Amino acid sequence: MPGVWTRHPCYSIILGFCLVSTVFLLLPKRTTELASEFHMLDSSLKSRLARSNWIYDKQIAQRPNLIHKHGANAGELSIFPPNKQPWPAYTVWGFFPAAFHCPHEIERLGALGDGGKWVCGLSRVKEKKDCIIYSFGINYESSFEAAVLQNTNHCQIWGYDFSVKSFGPEIPKDLANRTHFEPYGLSGNDAHGPTDKIPMYTLETLLNMNEHTHIDILKIDIEGWEFETLSTLIKPYIASGKPLPFGQLQLEIHLWEKPFEEFLGWWEDLEAAGLRPFWTEPNLVYLNYNKKHTPDLAEYSFLNIKGNNPFISD
Repeated sequence: MPGVWTRHPCYSIILGFCLVSTVFLLLPKRTTELASEFHMLDSSLKSRLARSNWIYDKQIAQRPNLIHKHGANAGELSIFPPNKQPWPAYTVWGFFPAAFHCPHEIERLGALGDGGKWVCGLSRVKEKKDCIIYSFGINYESSFEAAVLQNTNHCQIWGYDFSVKSFGPEIPKDLANRTHFEPYGLSGNDAHGPTDKIPMYTLETLLNMNEHTHIDILKIDIEGWEFETLSTLIKPYIASGKPLPFGQLQLEIHLWEKPFEEFLGWWEDLEAAGLRPFWTEPNLVYLNYNKKHTPDLAEYSFLNIKGNNPFISD
């Protein structure tokens, strides 16, 4: 006797449809995968920044896995593993890539060798009437500051360094009226009384003294004091949720035997405050003259993605 499927072909069609539907419903959903994709709605600055932040978040999401690959936790990692078995394939710098994409032009300002800094979107402040630059750590080499002056029309530069008496000779004489220098040091605490041999100031104190509320570009090269200084500066901003008082940061980092776990915590505070690294390069000049040492020095450039500074707002 013919089966019901032979006598009624429509039953076969219905059964096939049910089977296909059941299999489809049981398949893993792709919502997570689709959510991980980024689609540019337009070419606006807002959209470009959103894409850059998505790319950065995707990169740093790999950091915990890399830590666990080489140790049970960050406390077990060295900034530079010793030259012995099992020769783990990492250095500290690999955990902190400059993976944020600057949404503007990127230009190296200053000397091609030591002294130059990478800047994101200097054109954004070229005609800014109240453009303010702070530079800590002059060391009588001012090619970066000179390039900023030459490529902008109104930027004023405040320079600080207790080890020298002025900016370097690179500052053009016809632009020197837009520079201001003081032999002060930058620190996490104020210490500039009559008994203090070296006058040290916090960034907030200097801002108040100069009657400034915002810095467009902040350059810091203070030989290891960046850790205490920036920690003291940014923690209140993390707690309050307010944006840091500068648009971008050009920073030389001096590790010098700092524990990996301590550096990780410091770096994550920078990220929590809204700083995103868009460029890095090792200081090979230092390494060339310290060949038996580890590559402890690196230049990083950060964009502040919080607030409405000129590099993230139209």
